[in-house]
Amino acid sequence: MHELAAHAEHVYTSAQRDSAAANSSVVASWRRCIAMHRLSPEQMRPPIRVSEHELQEARDASQSLIADASVELDRLFATVGKSGCCLILSDHKGVALERRGIAGDDRHFHELGLWPGSIWTEASIGTNGIGTAIADERPVTILRDQHFFSSNISLSCTTAPIRDHRGQLAAALDISSCRDDVNEVTLGILAQMVRDAALRIEVNLFRSAFPGARFLVVPTAGNPTAALLAVDRHDLVLGATRAARLALKLDDRRLSAGLPAADALQEQNPAPNQDLVDAERAALLRALSRTSGNVSQAAVALGMSRSTLHRKMKRLNLH
Repeated sequence: MHELAAHAEHVYTSAQRDSAAANSSVVASWRRCIAMHRLSPEQMRPPIRVSEHELQEARDASQSLIADASVELDRLFATVGKSGCCLILSDHKGVALERRGIAGDDRHFHELGLWPGSIWTEASIGTNGIGTAIADERPVTILRDQHFFSSNISLSCTTAPIRDHRGQLAAALDISSCRDDVNEVTLGILAQMVRDAALRIEVNLFRSAFPGARFLVVPTAGNPTAALLAVDRHDLVLGATRAARLALKLDDRRLSAGLPAADALQEQNPAPNQDLVDAERAALLRALSRTSGNVSQAAVALGMSRSTLHRKMKRLNLH
């Protein structure tokens, strides 16, 4: 009980202090919990839960998210599950939708509320990985007594937000552990794993949102797999991941106006008539490639005579 009282006192003191250490993201979260959500750190309780009907509604609303995330959840759990970790996938409101855990650990994690239907927002359960990652919209690691409630100081968690095809916050992926030997180094490794898994889920969501599109990788200084453009058959950009939007300064307005991929990538723009020439050359090259260079078959595929195709090939220097 002394440890719990000491934790509550530390939270109150840090939230009131004005110093560099007191201005950390964790203390900022503690302040929100006290000032905005009217919570008390000495509280001992699990998070608020939604009803079974509300949980089913939340799962139905996130059906595509769950489908696109399930493979990554299974892959991540196969790596960290035996070490006593629990995985939670929540929606953007902090409602736990999916869980992975070892059966032997279920009882303890259930008591803590790491279970489908629990609401892991700061308003529900104070400073925690999922809720603080959602509030800050960035990856977060919360080690034991960095949690707000005294009931959670045995818990360590690391969480990464997941964004949808428009770059909006859609979900959060969390790894939690109650092991006593978990330290900052271990959590650092887990944090990288959860960020990588969250990124792969984002890519899955993006690809699913634009079926039939081509996907272009945007050259960036960061992770190249995160910056993608979805492009239609006319080379107009249909969508962009958040990393691509940031790198190319794109927003919904520019995308909805019909943006050529070359313009988005700031490639050198040819003269308008050159665009037509290049498009014709590309069409002929595709047809010839599909027929392994057979001019007669390519002409049939293009709906023109063999002699017409030969003239075009000569004019475009394709012989």
